[in-house]
Amino acid sequence: QAQLVESGGDSVQAGGSLRLSCKPSGFTSAYTIRSHYMAWFRQVPGKEREGIAGIEVDGSTVYADSVKGRFTISQDSAKMLLYLQMENLEPEDTAIYYCAISNLPPHMATITLRTDFTYWGPGTQVAVCA
Repeated sequence: QAQLVESGGDSVQAGGSLRLSCKPSGFTSAYTIRSHYMAWFRQVPGKEREGIAGIEVDGSTVYADSVKGRFTISQDSAKMLLYLQMENLEPEDTAIYYCAISNLPPHMATITLRTDFTYWGPGTQVAVCA
């Protein structure tokens, strides 16, 4: 069964850092860490799930304004892992963080549309204390 599994969520003080990881498993050989558009989303209870970072098959990245300059999305092809490095965390970053994969052709998906993404992980909780 194809699935994504996030890890690395924790409770930290404001100004701290965390690195989230996402590992795909159970996908066919056509799926590699660089074969499809991947992204990180986050959701606070009662609010819409928000796309915050995406990475294309060519390695190009995009970020939501709320995290630009503080978060970095990256991939490790050898380890088949997607990362989200989060620096200078703020209490407003408290949320459940999800990774996702799109089945759309390259350069067709956007982090502004949840419906562009087919596979989702169960999420990992990040809590930032003031």
